[in-house]
Amino acid sequence: MDRIAEPANRPQFWLSRPICQADMSATLAGKLQDHYALLGIDPQSDPDTMHQAYATQARKYRPQNSLTGDAEMFDAVNRAYEVLSDPVRRREFDALHGTGQEASGPKFSGVEFFHALGRETALRSAILCLLYDRRRTRPSAPGVSMRSIEVMVEATAVELSSALWYLKQRGLAASDDKSSLAITADGMDFLVSQKPLLEVVMAFIKPAAIAVSHAPQPQQAKPPRIQAETLLDPKRDNESVLSTLHRALARVSD
Repeated sequence: MDRIAEPANRPQFWLSRPICQADMSATLAGKLQDHYALLGIDPQSDPDTMHQAYATQARKYRPQNSLTGDAEMFDAVNRAYEVLSDPVRRREFDALHGTGQEASGPKFSGVEFFHALGRETALRSAILCLLYDRRRTRPSAPGVSMRSIEVMVEATAVELSSALWYLKQRGLAASDDKSSLAITADGMDFLVSQKPLLEVVMAFIKPAAIAVSHAPQPQQAKPPRIQAETLLDPKRDNESVLSTLHRALARVSD
C-alpha cells in the first residue's frame, strides 16, 4: 500500500479546512464520533498503522470514487485523522472515551474533582441560556446542533459531554428529530428559578458567538436653558448696580 505524505503535504483527495477543537468531539449523524472505530483501528495503534488505515478509508469514501464515495463519511474520516494524528487532541479524545484508563484500575481526580464541581454547574447554566435564547429568538427552529454548541461554548469535549448528559437526564434539554438540542419547558423554568449571573454565563460563551448589540446610545443631558431676557435686560442690571452702591454708602455713613 502506498504511503500518504504527512499532513503538510497531503494527497489530492484531502479536503483542506481549518482545524478546530470542536473536531475532537464532532458528531456523525448527531452522535459522538468514535475516531478509532471509523478508521477501523485499535486505540493502541501506532501512527504508521493509523496512517495506513486513514489512506484506505479516505480512498474509499472520497467523493471522486463513483462506487463507494460518500461526502459525509469522507469528512468524518478526515476529522478522525486530524484528531488522532495530533498527540494533544488524541490524549483529550482518549480521556473523553476513557481509553486506556482502566488498565491499572480507576483513579480519583482528587482536588481537581472539587474544583470541577462549580465549573460544571456554571457550564450547564451557560448551555441552557444558549438554548433558551435560541428558542426565544427563533421559536420556529429552536434546536442547536451539537457542532454549533461546541463552537460557541468555551469548554473541553469532556466537560461538554458531561454537561449535555446531565441536561438530557434531567429533562432540561432534549434532542429533536434532527439530533439538535433544544431546551424544554422544564429547562426554561429551571433557568428562571436559578437566575444565573451574567458574568458566570458569559465566561463560557466565546466572543465570536455573541451577537453585536444595536442598543441605542444614551443621550447626554442637556444644560439648563437660561432665558435670554435674563441676560439682556439692562434695567435689571442697573438696579443691581444701584443696590450695591446704596449698601456701600450706608456702611460709610455708619
